[in-house]
Amino acid sequence: MKIESFELRRVALPLVAPFRTSFGVEVSRDILLVKVTGPDGEGWGECVSSADPLYSSEYVDGSVDVMTRFLVPWLFAAGDVRADQVAEVLEPAKGHRMAKAALEMAVLDAELRSAAQPLGQHLGAVREHVPAGVSVGIMDSVPELLDAVDGYLAEGYVRIKLKIEPGWDIAPVRAVRERFGDDVLLQVDANAAYTLGDATHLAKLDDFGLLLIEQPLAHDDLRHHALLAQRMRTPICLDESIESAKDAADAIALGAAQVVNIKPGRVGGYLEARRIHDLCRAHGVPVWCGGMLETGLGRAANVALAALPGFTLPGDTSASSRYYAEDITEPFVLVDGGLPVPAAVGIGREPDPRILAEVTTWTNTLTPQ
Repeated sequence: MKIESFELRRVALPLVAPFRTSFGVEVSRDILLVKVTGPDGEGWGECVSSADPLYSSEYVDGSVDVMTRFLVPWLFAAGDVRADQVAEVLEPAKGHRMAKAALEMAVLDAELRSAAQPLGQHLGAVREHVPAGVSVGIMDSVPELLDAVDGYLAEGYVRIKLKIEPGWDIAPVRAVRERFGDDVLLQVDANAAYTLGDATHLAKLDDFGLLLIEQPLAHDDLRHHALLAQRMRTPICLDESIESAKDAADAIALGAAQVVNIKPGRVGGYLEARRIHDLCRAHGVPVWCGGMLETGLGRAANVALAALPGFTLPGDTSASSRYYAEDITEPFVLVDGGLPVPAAVGIGREPDPRILAEVTTWTNTLTPQ
């Protein structure tokens, strides 16, 4: 498409409840949206970087800066750009995958809208409905955790993921298993809170029949993940360690990952996410779609991705109400334990102008110089 402008827009959305992980607590989201405009229409993207550089090195202020000073000017200079060329144009900038992913998502959305094609169809979706799991943050007490899990199961979620950290791992997992039984699909996520020295302790999780343990060790430590995999029966799933198809290939070759969590923002976009899916599927490694507390824009695209054939485990594709009392798009509602894959063209959702105006805190429109 010929790009006429990029609008960068920050919105503030409070979470329905604080969300605590091993690296911090979020009570609201400072979200960066991108709108691209061209002669044939517009498209939307969502940047999943957080306010602080805790999950990764990226953060919202940094994403705004790198888009404004480098990435967007490069796309303007490239002239007519297809979505599958965005990554190549932006490749000289090291890192900043979440910022790059948002720009690619916006261009891809505009391109698919112009072609009257849904994102799921473009990516190769084989399902019209995807099962939904839910991520449960670290709580102040086990009774509080059990009440939360009970509520999510009552809503119809088909898989529970518990955030863990040293001091909050074996006891809460045991309590959930004892309360809800072995039939509940259960997994845990450490967000890199442990070291290989914790292997004996982590192996105690093997008693609970977990689907997987997600990112137990540091993001840049594939070798120790491989060693940990030899000492646990619970499959090791990598999240923060996988930023590209090459990373996934290396992790699989080393025996460091028996499962891969694919987050499009973390890997630079939905097209790279599809490449990781294809690679893992070729090696018989199951994948699932992770979440970054997206609005309906990012959630719509994630659901489309999760409909690909290799996504054999329920993802963090929760309903909008899991995080937001009012989403900026038509909300996603849990139906039969999952979410419908958007059938509308492009990513299948766009912001409600009224809500968007109410939650916007800053905008900047960039045009070619």
